[in-house]
Amino acid sequence: MAPIAQSLADLQKNGVVPRPELADDLPLVTGDRVRLQQVILNLVLNASDAMSSGDDRPRQLMIRTEREDDRARLTVQDVGVGIEPYGVEKLFEPFYTTKSGGMGIGLSVSRSIIESHHGRLWATLNNGPGAAFSFSIPRTPEGFAHSDDLRNTQASSGT
Repeated sequence: MAPIAQSLADLQKNGVVPRPELADDLPLVTGDRVRLQQVILNLVLNASDAMSSGDDRPRQLMIRTEREDDRARLTVQDVGVGIEPYGVEKLFEPFYTTKSGGMGIGLSVSRSIIESHHGRLWATLNNGPGAAFSFSIPRTPEGFAHSDDLRNTQASSGT
């Protein structure tokens, strides 16, 4: 079973309701599909973990894609325990964790992957409970979008 499909099964088992809000007008991006899926999976599982102790409200997980000028953005937003305002950037430091069983490398590795795609990854506090993690990566350059160039890049990057 693919990692994303497996995570959806785990979400359902844990009572988490995914709410996708997917844009139709995203720009074409080029990247390593496996590594980008790793980032998305990490963000989804972190969000699910953040909601595991809250039984007093619905466990809704919003996954939104949107166009951001010449970039594509993906946001994973939960209604979990949230994060301390002073600790937002600390979350991306290697070996820093707020989980009892965590190693503290998931968000650091995820940020490195996104930065290797010339993008950025950040966290924001929700107005209510929970947090949102977003990343954006630039669209494929105009001259690069030719089918032969794109095919060669996809083959070499594992996509």
